[in-house]
Order: sequence, then structure tokens, then C-alpha cells
Amino acid sequence: MRDPRERLQDILDAISRIEKYKALGREALEKDELIQVWMVHHLEIIGEAAARLGRDFHLKYHGHK
Repeated sequence: MRDPRERLQDILDAISRIEKYKALGREALEKDELIQVWMVHHLEIIGEAAARLGRDFHLKYHGHK
């Protein structure tokens, strides 16, 4: 089982990859289906990693600054 640090790293990696393609601009995103799929895929990675952090993690760090 992966620990929370690994899952948080997955989230950070996915964000970095999204930002790389975000730099191409909205027009590129709207015109290129592969970029759209790439973005959705990495958003799914973020969602799955966040969900798998577990309830205890979310309760512990909810609103934590």
C-alpha cells in the first residue's frame, strides 16, 4: 500500500504535467483532443490520489495551513 507522501507526490506530478500543457493556451486545448484527454487523465489521477489518502488524512489536514 502506498503511503500519503507517495499519493501527494502523484498529485504534484499530475499538476506539473497539466501546467505544462496549460501553457499552450486555451485555443490549443479546445482544438486538440489529445490534449483534452491528457488533461482529463491527469485530473483523474489527482482525484484518485486525493480520495485514496483516506478519511483520517482528510480530517487531520482539513483547513490545515
